[in-house]
Amino acid sequence: MLPDDWHLTQDVNAFLTRAEDFLRSRPALHNTPLTDIEKLRIRRTTAERDAEAAVFGRLESGGEVCAIFYLTPRGRLGLTPLTLKQTDTLAAFLTGLGHSPSQVIADHDTASAFAESWQRATGAASVPFWRTHLYRLGTLTPPQPRPEGQGRVTGRQDHEQVVRWCREFCVDVGEQSSIDLIDADAWADSRFGDRHFTFWETPDGTPVSMAAATSVIGGMVRIDPVYTPAHLRGHGYAGAVTVEASRAALTVGATDVVLFTDPDNPTSNALYQRIGYVHVADFAGHTFSYAARHRS
Repeated sequence: MLPDDWHLTQDVNAFLTRAEDFLRSRPALHNTPLTDIEKLRIRRTTAERDAEAAVFGRLESGGEVCAIFYLTPRGRLGLTPLTLKQTDTLAAFLTGLGHSPSQVIADHDTASAFAESWQRATGAASVPFWRTHLYRLGTLTPPQPRPEGQGRVTGRQDHEQVVRWCREFCVDVGEQSSIDLIDADAWADSRFGDRHFTFWETPDGTPVSMAAATSVIGGMVRIDPVYTPAHLRGHGYAGAVTVEASRAALTVGATDVVLFTDPDNPTSNALYQRIGYVHVADFAGHTFSYAARHRS
């Protein structure tokens, strides 16, 4: 146990025993911790050493969990909302324990506050590498007019195309770490390896767009990524396939269907709002100057 009611552990199951209700209390806002921690929990059975290297922390007040963090084996620090005072305390705790995250991701204010706290505690400068809008599905509204064709859940025969399109998506958004994993034939270790994919196909059966979704965790499903090859854009395929993936998530019991968008892409932001998604919050990521010491 640490001062100020921070509790740290490397036992993901013990952590979830205390923190799972808190994470599930706001599944949309907590969607990234929910999916990341679930992946670490699953890996515990197949890669014990990596799971042991992860660190989980919870902040309690009056016996109730009010915030958490997790630090993955690859150096990624994920946070739920914290005040500047709380990020100062957490930075001091992590420094004292010899932990050096390579990056932090959180809601925009928390990520910025921790980056400032970490620089004060360690002198390490930070560089923003990610900013995004978070949307949550309200009332699903299929696009009009609906493009010709239909949605189809992918099968094993589609794996090669799914991998190729995921790599093309990563090239478009500059996601080098995922490109490296795909190129190293480490699909299962990439963030796409556990996703469920849907294609939109033209009437002749040609796939023209793709959407992926996480499994239901805490009532939440995240749609990610949505990809249409450049030469096929502008026909409504992305909206149609997102509706199909969103409807599938609702069918399997999701209460919160969410997705992230690039704030600099007005086309995609307008599209998702038209089909029923509502802006919830902004998120950000910062990389620290010593990131080269960590595995990407």
